[in-house]
Amino acid sequence: MKIRKADNVAIITGKDRGKTGKVIKVLLSLDKVVVEGANLRKKHVRPRKQGQKGQVVQLPGPIDVSNVAVICPACGQRTKVSFKFKEVGSVQNKKSRVKTRFCKKCEKEI
Repeated sequence: MKIRKADNVAIITGKDRGKTGKVIKVLLSLDKVVVEGANLRKKHVRPRKQGQKGQVVQLPGPIDVSNVAVICPACGQRTKVSFKFKEVGSVQNKKSRVKTRFCKKCEKEI
């Protein structure tokens, strides 16, 4: 999956189209992400202590990955993410490569 926790994303479709937010949780098995302040659901919470009142709490629900786009921190635009291999220093004559994410518009690392 190209979207990770703590990425800033824009919602492309749905009732929250146009909103932006930070990814709180990534659900890999379902291909969904939970975005802060988007797709809010109401949950009724029972009182936990004596004399405390029950309340209705709004919690963010999961959104399909195909309905969000990553916002590049460098250029600030919605973009697609590409992967490139980056050479890291050699250890005992072995070159190691690291897979990094790049913005397709400005070619900078995300």
